[in-house]
Amino acid sequence: MNISHIEHIGIAVKDLNTAIPYYENILGFKCYSIEEVTDQKVKTAFFKVGDTKIELLEPTSPESAVAKFIEKKGEGVHHIAFAVSNGVANALQEVEGKGVQLIDKAPRQGAEGLSIAFLHPKSTQGVLTELCE
Repeated sequence: MNISHIEHIGIAVKDLNTAIPYYENILGFKCYSIEEVTDQKVKTAFFKVGDTKIELLEPTSPESAVAKFIEKKGEGVHHIAFAVSNGVANALQEVEGKGVQLIDKAPRQGAEGLSIAFLHPKSTQGVLTELCE
């Protein structure tokens, strides 16, 4: 697997309208995109921090994985996403061959038009890991 960089850090929040002002007014970042990802039941907001992005994730349904995360653990860091240059499908095949438990068996469409897949935190030292390209 060829990881080129940290693509983004996902942060679960209850409300984007409450969270965005902190990142803009306190930290000085500019929100450049807000997007709803219907199949994941989230609304996202993105900030650029150097070559990396911060992705805020607001659940749009109580059944979403992000809503369940917030209910169990509260707001905070949800996942880390790594950019792979050899394709998400190839990366999934490689890590599964090494015994990593997959959440996604095949890539799917994520925010910003990225191809994404998640690795289960039980196999990644407790950190929900996203692969994207």
